[in-house]
Amino acid sequence: MSVLAYILLFTLIGSVVSLIGGVLLLLKEKFALKISHYLTAFAAGALLATAFFDLLPESMELGGEVNVFLWTLLGILAFFLLERFIHHHHSHGKNLDEKKAVVPLVILGDTMHNFTDGVAIAATFLISVPLGIVTALAVAAHEIPQEIGDFGLLLNKGIKRGKVLLINLYSSLAAMAGAILTYIYKDSLEGFLPLILSVTAGFFIYIALANLIPEIHHKENQKVAFWESVMLFVGVLVVYFAISALEGSI
Repeated sequence: MSVLAYILLFTLIGSVVSLIGGVLLLLKEKFALKISHYLTAFAAGALLATAFFDLLPESMELGGEVNVFLWTLLGILAFFLLERFIHHHHSHGKNLDEKKAVVPLVILGDTMHNFTDGVAIAATFLISVPLGIVTALAVAAHEIPQEIGDFGLLLNKGIKRGKVLLINLYSSLAAMAGAILTYIYKDSLEGFLPLILSVTAGFFIYIALANLIPEIHHKENQKVAFWESVMLFVGVLVVYFAISALEGSI
């Protein structure tokens, strides 16, 4: 299978899987909300493990003189600024028609996020197939609970179910656009791949530590908190063993 085929296949899988959370919310709302915390914890572990076991070591190996940790920090700061922009306009939207103000920002933020995911998946496949597969799986893991949240927010704003599904379907296609553009311009981007990996690691670390882990801390039920902690470590272990297996077989 060619590298382009891997990129298209796993970006498509990531896009389809990301919609599972939203569709589950539409069909089984109580069940989706019940498991979303466990999925969030698993995704946090998977993202952290992918960043530290895969992306950062690979970027350091390829980077040469590149300051990998500087670019990782820039990735964290860039995602922070993007979120601040969205939250700033979200809060100011309360002075306007809230539905009109918030919904486009949710869609914009999700679309930009998906585009970044596509770039990350394609860039890692350009380096190695195992790295690309692990990155795609980590992306899919964190997209499921995110889509549950996005679907829920749009439904709460009065958007009809069919339209919410269509919005998120179109938004998920941004990942494919990001992946295809990265592949098309791969020759121009070749020297920047260590930077892209470092920035992607920063994105993953930020999402895990700033978005996902604080969300699972909100649960005060001790039993739920225990199993969320277990799922976080399961996410780490799954990625660790996946990396070991893939690197030995592909």
